[in-house]
Amino acid sequence: MLVGIPREIKDNEYRAGTVPSSVMELVHHGHQVVVQTGLGAGIGLTDADYRAAGATVVETAAEIYARAELIVKVKEPQASELILLGKGQILFTYLHLAPDRAQTQGLLNSGVTAIAYETVSTRDGSLPLLAPMSEVAGRLAVQAGATCLEKEHGGQGILLGGVPGVDSAHVLIIGGGTVGDNAAYIAKGMGAHVTILDTSIPRLRELDISHGGRVNCVFANKASIEKYALEADLVIGAVLVRGGTAPKLLTRDIIRRMRPGSVVVDVAIDQGGCFETSHPTTHTNPTFVVDGVVHYCVANMPGVVPRTSTFGLNNATLPYVMRLADLGWKSALTLDEGFRKGLNVHAGQITCEAVAKAHGMTYVPAATVLG
Repeated sequence: MLVGIPREIKDNEYRAGTVPSSVMELVHHGHQVVVQTGLGAGIGLTDADYRAAGATVVETAAEIYARAELIVKVKEPQASELILLGKGQILFTYLHLAPDRAQTQGLLNSGVTAIAYETVSTRDGSLPLLAPMSEVAGRLAVQAGATCLEKEHGGQGILLGGVPGVDSAHVLIIGGGTVGDNAAYIAKGMGAHVTILDTSIPRLRELDISHGGRVNCVFANKASIEKYALEADLVIGAVLVRGGTAPKLLTRDIIRRMRPGSVVVDVAIDQGGCFETSHPTTHTNPTFVVDGVVHYCVANMPGVVPRTSTFGLNNATLPYVMRLADLGWKSALTLDEGFRKGLNVHAGQITCEAVAKAHGMTYVPAATVLG
């Protein structure tokens, strides 16, 4: 199979869809790999590194889209990329379609087969291709929040961990999944008072044990969200609805009543955000203020640490890329039910129920298109 990897073009996105070691593995299996020049520039890799691994380097993304059978990326295709996709091609990347009708319609119009990293599952229900970036985003959320709490960035002027004799910051994390767990790990390590809210008692039990009782693990409901948000200096939204739109758990009314200079970091912004006042921002302009509360809502947070993120993501995606290349998408998805859940769009049809529901469109089960 001819596998193509174009450079990412989203604002300040320096991650790469593949690394030389992954190229070498594909070539070893008899596949051809074409990458765009400068693919690894943001992570300290050169075109020569990719050539040495067996890739062909071309100048433009258009050359890749015109030739490749399988296109591997990191972020969702932008408007200028959507028009380059064609029927019969396989696109394998993060998509986050539920809050993005324009992209959804563009993929439908293209006729492409689009498989989303974020909805690929394993037998135990975990999300193996979302997990590495959730780990990065959770840890970054605390760094970003701590920076935003500084006075020059609009915050109250609070040091997250405090100092002896002065109280440390109160951090609320809504959602106890991979993002929330990693955010708690960093916030706890920096000396903050940390509370995690989640609706799963077994999960709260796990978190309480794994954090050695140093994190306050509380059942999430309307009352607890309001109580802890109003006490918090930093609130991190870490809620996930698999493939669907995130619920708005922090209301405008709560935001209005939070202390001026408080900070909210919405890690769920890729799926529409879990705060009512959120809207996507970029690394170039990462924050905005609503009712005196600083909002950090960057939609590609891991892109700010691209080397760590790229290698972490490639470790997870390579086995799936290999299966697509070795077996073809139909066989690969037929043989693996969890991989099949990654199929979001095929030949003008939506094959992810959560995406179809979000846009009020017709849902066609993946099993149907696979025959």
